[in-house]
Amino acid sequence: MHAFATRARQLTLAAVLASGAALAQQDLTPAPMTPVAAKTQPQDVLRLLDLWLDAQLAYERVPALSVAVQRGPELLWAKGYGKLDAAGRLPAGPDTVYGICSISKLFTAVAVMQLWEQGRFSLDDDIGKLLPEFTLQRDDPDSGAISVRALLTHSAGLPREADFAYWTAPDFKFPTREQMLQRLGSQRSFMRVGERFQYSNLGMALLGELVARLSGLPFETYVQRHILAPLQLADTRTVLPLELQGKRLAQGWGSLRRDGTREALKPYAAEGITPAAGFSSTVQDLARFAAWQFRLRKQGGSELLKVATLREMQRVQWTDPDGKTSWGLGFAVGRDGSQTLASHGGLCPGYQSGLVLALDDELAVATMSNANDSEDFGSRYTRPIRKLLAKGLSLPASNPALPAYAGRYSDQPWESETVIVPWGEQLALLHLPTRDPAGDLQLLKPVGPDQFRALRDDGSLAEAYRFRRNAAGEVEAVESWGQLMRRVAPLR
Repeated sequence: MHAFATRARQLTLAAVLASGAALAQQDLTPAPMTPVAAKTQPQDVLRLLDLWLDAQLAYERVPALSVAVQRGPELLWAKGYGKLDAAGRLPAGPDTVYGICSISKLFTAVAVMQLWEQGRFSLDDDIGKLLPEFTLQRDDPDSGAISVRALLTHSAGLPREADFAYWTAPDFKFPTREQMLQRLGSQRSFMRVGERFQYSNLGMALLGELVARLSGLPFETYVQRHILAPLQLADTRTVLPLELQGKRLAQGWGSLRRDGTREALKPYAAEGITPAAGFSSTVQDLARFAAWQFRLRKQGGSELLKVATLREMQRVQWTDPDGKTSWGLGFAVGRDGSQTLASHGGLCPGYQSGLVLALDDELAVATMSNANDSEDFGSRYTRPIRKLLAKGLSLPASNPALPAYAGRYSDQPWESETVIVPWGEQLALLHLPTRDPAGDLQLLKPVGPDQFRALRDDGSLAEAYRFRRNAAGEVEAVESWGQLMRRVAPLR
């Protein structure tokens, strides 16, 4: 059995060999270590996060990926990976522009709630009375009004889309506002209001129309004046900025094909579906958007919205009967352990995005990529990033003796690659790639000169790891279970 495959396999093997002599106890006197300060630091976890993202990009063959981490008022970390242009020459960065797809809905929801604060309507008003063009047929008209609240919580029973095939390649031809409204009469609801969760781009597009009607401004103009400009989100737009093609706008790509290639996709213009899926942005701008929410929730008062309104948007307003899906006003809202999460994901031609705010910890993660993949598009990166950060943001300062062991290690043919990095007062060993870096992390505790023991979750010690040095005194390999992983590159 391979020694380094996963922690689970290691522990299973330990149980099998517990009665043998392979793990005979040795005198592993703790090595003298330089005292370190007790204060915490994020550098170790951010370094491992960087290594993990770089590996995922390579193994999943994603052309470009940008990530930002916001902690309260501080942009803790932001970086881009891969190449953003079709020719593969321009590096992606935190200022690379991507389509953010359904994260557009959060800006639409803010606009709706601004007008609600002005007393323009009630959340329980019938959308048919606010928009005369709302002629959608009802399968069960006795179930009650299709309200603004129901549209914001995706519980209105509306069809998912307007009656056009705009998600179809290669043209992605979206309807105009007028076309969308004209076709409403040929569509019908298919369940009672409040019966089930039914995500609806059509519903959010109608709320964008409501913003335009009540404000007297085109939807795009209203959002620019009343949300984007005040928050100084200079790289957030209601369109894909085609003038930035070949500069900062990422080329969109389709899903992986069997031969490992992706198709370059044409840019799209969301037209009448813009309030639901047409915006573009950068991870830095979404981090600023998150910082505004943390600031308002902490300081109170009013800034674009009243704090009470924002809290209402990020409170569970509706839960699906399956108990798995809960929604606020525009935000997906849920719990993860002790944390309340407000989030939204985005998927559209050539782009995927995710934004999650851990409200209790004031920690937000924004991710954007320029390729389609069907799996977990909203949380594919945000969930593992957040779990890793939760595990490592409060690490004590690294011991100065530990960087000597940091590096990329070869564990072929068993693992694609392995990294070892300082992790506070221990080392962290992680096999790459992995979808769960926090769960697959193996901690190594120093117990003697160049000697470490695997640290179990309960604090007990498992198998020994012994680092070998060359004639120059540099670490060249690590041995465990009679097998050797050679260091192929140090990490500086």
